[in-house]
Amino acid sequence: MATLLHIDSSAFPGEASSSRSVTAAFRRTWEEQHPQGTVIYRDLAANPVPHITADAWSAGYTAPSGRTPEQSAAFAARVKLIEELERADAVLIGAPMYNYAIPSTLKAWLDNVLLLGRTAGETPSAQGTPVIVIASRGGSYAPGTPREGYEFVQNYLEAVFTGTLGLDLDFIVPELTMAPRNPAMSELVPLYEASRRRAFEDATAKAKELAERLAA
Repeated sequence: MATLLHIDSSAFPGEASSSRSVTAAFRRTWEEQHPQGTVIYRDLAANPVPHITADAWSAGYTAPSGRTPEQSAAFAARVKLIEELERADAVLIGAPMYNYAIPSTLKAWLDNVLLLGRTAGETPSAQGTPVIVIASRGGSYAPGTPREGYEFVQNYLEAVFTGTLGLDLDFIVPELTMAPRNPAMSELVPLYEASRRRAFEDATAKAKELAERLAA
């Protein structure tokens, strides 16, 4: 049966997080389709992975026999994360926008799994794996909006997941999530509600579609 790698990075728990709410909906549908399947789950807010260090980085370009004990230990932690990505038949990531970018915890995970000659390079080891990113944000950064130029989440993840890791990337974007909480955005609440509804519908549909594709 298929294996799903599910990663959440929101600092907020449960339904207080838009990205977590939508990844949970995707996962529920996925598990309904794959009751005997495997889910590898990482909550990067509750259990952050180490930020990349000189030892972890340099070990990737040093022969095993030449590594220091510190390099070997740091590299082993990277390999564990890399192997989880390589094992996955599909990847689900919650990536809220914080200060125009992804959470630092998610960036740390990416820095660990990007390894030239293995996950990156001419033949990336996870190439073609479908990845669904729930890219929630408090406002709107869509083309044509006043803050279009501040959109560094989708642009960055497109470069990393598609351009470097060779994954099959798809986004679900719940936006205007601050509208119900910010009086200055009250007129945008209907747009927020529509965006939220579409996000849940898309998550359910994509989970079913992906499950069927992998089962074929």
